[in-house]
Amino acid sequence: MSGPVATGPPPTDILIGMTTSIERDLDWDGCHNVRDLGGLGVVARGALVRADGLDKLTGRGWAAAYAHGIRTVLDLRESDEYGVDAAPRPDGITTVRVELDGMAEDAEFWGRWTEDWRWGTPQFYGPFMQRFPHRIAAAVTAVAQAAPGGVVFHCAAGRDRTGNLALVLLSLLGASPEEIAEDYARSAANMTALETATGKPSHQGAIDAAYAEHGTSAYADMVAAARAVDAATFLPAAGVTAADLAALRTRGTGSSPSS
Repeated sequence: MSGPVATGPPPTDILIGMTTSIERDLDWDGCHNVRDLGGLGVVARGALVRADGLDKLTGRGWAAAYAHGIRTVLDLRESDEYGVDAAPRPDGITTVRVELDGMAEDAEFWGRWTEDWRWGTPQFYGPFMQRFPHRIAAAVTAVAQAAPGGVVFHCAAGRDRTGNLALVLLSLLGASPEEIAEDYARSAANMTALETATGKPSHQGAIDAAYAEHGTSAYADMVAAARAVDAATFLPAAGVTAADLAALRTRGTGSSPSS
């Protein structure tokens, strides 16, 4: 790693002129943490969207997702997190599920990490990717092999599992560590509204307190995580085929036909 240590996102007046502008935030009724990744690296608008749990979407929210070009939903949650949709999913949107964490697979690993303050921060991503590269590969492959049209991927809050997959996808598609970190750091501001709407704790307060205690931040940790990831090397070693990597690059740039 080289260069100065990043401690926080660029000032707001600088962000206004960046491709990571507020225009990437999407208003999908029922959700509170939805962003288009277009403009980061070579990602085209509408190709890849990150979100919190889409089972909360209202009919109007699903209509907005469909109008945005979404044709595939990738759900990264564990099976015991699935619930009843607040409104029917439109015809023409396919849901694919990949349990990214796979918490039943390695009790020792999860027992250790769920007690560590770094769980729920990007400091966890490196150890997770080393232990479960096949799970990252499965999620990336699902994006690559999705039907034509936009792909939205989500977990519960749209912060950590979603952030881990966004890190890998954006790294492959040419986003800078700073762009990746700025995008990740946006989620913290949305956690209060999400917690109020769902009644489920986001743990953001505890995470913020831990950051302060250890002298770091979400932005700084994600810059470090992004600098450590070489997706073009990691993904083939994890089992993603050359054909799927090519398909993902095509999809990310918006070159794949939309339905």
